[in-house]
Amino acid sequence: MTGQLVDTAYGKLKGEQGDGVNVWRGIPFAAPPVGELRFRAPQPPESWEGVREATAFGPVSLQPVSTSSTRFGGSNPVYSEDCLYLNVWSPATEQEDALPVMVWIHGGTFVTGAGSQPMFDGTRMAASGRVVLVTVNYRLGPLGFMHLSPLGAGLGSNLGLLDQIAALEWVQQNIAAFGGDPGRVTVFGESAGSMSIAALLAMPAARGLFSQAIMESGAAQTLSSPQGEQIAAAFLAELGLQPGGDTQPLHTLPAAEIMEAAARMAYKLSGDSMSMYFQPVVEQATLPVEPAQAIVEGAASGIPVLIGTNLHEGNLFFREGQGGDSFERSLKSLEQLMGIEDLSELTSDYSHTWEGQAEVLTDLFFWASSISFAEKQLDHAPVWMYRFDWTVPGHPLLEKAIHGAEILYVFNNLPLLKQYGLSVTPEMAKVAEAMRAAWTAFAHHGDPAVPELDWPQYTPEKRATMVFDKVSHVVEDPDEAKRRRIFEHYRG
Repeated sequence: MTGQLVDTAYGKLKGEQGDGVNVWRGIPFAAPPVGELRFRAPQPPESWEGVREATAFGPVSLQPVSTSSTRFGGSNPVYSEDCLYLNVWSPATEQEDALPVMVWIHGGTFVTGAGSQPMFDGTRMAASGRVVLVTVNYRLGPLGFMHLSPLGAGLGSNLGLLDQIAALEWVQQNIAAFGGDPGRVTVFGESAGSMSIAALLAMPAARGLFSQAIMESGAAQTLSSPQGEQIAAAFLAELGLQPGGDTQPLHTLPAAEIMEAAARMAYKLSGDSMSMYFQPVVEQATLPVEPAQAIVEGAASGIPVLIGTNLHEGNLFFREGQGGDSFERSLKSLEQLMGIEDLSELTSDYSHTWEGQAEVLTDLFFWASSISFAEKQLDHAPVWMYRFDWTVPGHPLLEKAIHGAEILYVFNNLPLLKQYGLSVTPEMAKVAEAMRAAWTAFAHHGDPAVPELDWPQYTPEKRATMVFDKVSHVVEDPDEAKRRRIFEHYRG
């Protein structure tokens, strides 16, 4: 691969060079999922004649318009159903051998986000880690995660996951043209992106498309098929449709009506309480076995996994001064979310305050589920565990290691901290370099240890966990007493 002009299976692409990388933005990896293709599995993109400019990001999946100044860096992206685009960063220096590939799957509770968010810019990771980095969009909310396959008529389920698979198939077919090795693909993602990876590890259609996985702050999370059908029925009712009736309006109604109906449905079902009505669903055609069970059965045999969480995940969602549910109502929401009948005994030691709610969410929804997932994979492949503890004392948001706080460090995109009123310090740079180096070492060698930072595998005996902090170090079985107490009651 030389320069910014590459020849893909669908036509020539012209990217641009800067800061030590070549970058191609807005590459279509599937046909626009509109009209008759709405609510259906992704189809291959059309080829083009001549050279296609790949210097601007594609539209992002339809989602609630971001009111945050940080998600899209203060810019206003184009929101569209026509959203199936990916982006590639590759080192600009000549490479004798093909480089490992890292494919990022963004989070956002399956309803928000895009591969074009500034925090996912792959420049530093690709250049200093010598990897080819890919970020992808996928369908979100009702367009990506409504369980419609029982209706027949070619309608699908888990379409957002199928979009991710289509992107990984595109990588297999085309990434060599960008200097990448299709035989060394690592998927990595955070929150809903990590939960997506848990599903991909269990999906027959994803087998062989990647060889390693990094899961940040998310493990197996699904709806049962009956739950998915109930949500779909409520959604159809909002549109004035019947489950056994004419499905053609699903392809012809304006996309805005689809999104508004889904929002009304979600509010009627849960109000402002914590809920996830759009997420992977266990169903025969695409995800036949619940991911955690599939992992036990060896669905991801031979795929090394790096998995971990942040020390204060729940403090993003529960903060002082925020209006919110009572502890009891919050617990009921979590029981529904996790599919656990009664958490009252397990949570009897937690304070019935917003701090207690944050801690329960951290410990059960994120930490315990990640440990459980790791344990299930141990018989089938090597596993490494981490915890992100780094905080900024005195900062109103980042004085805790909240959900998502590690992302800027993994990508080493610390200049974006200025959006939070922060300047980059040498300590921050050290944490970022440790994480970036470990993640890219894992992509290169299937092991995150680097000369400066030894990182043993996770085992039931030692439970070695890399703690990323001012001085990153390995801790064996952190919070052992709490872990034992949780797992007396909980089996994810």
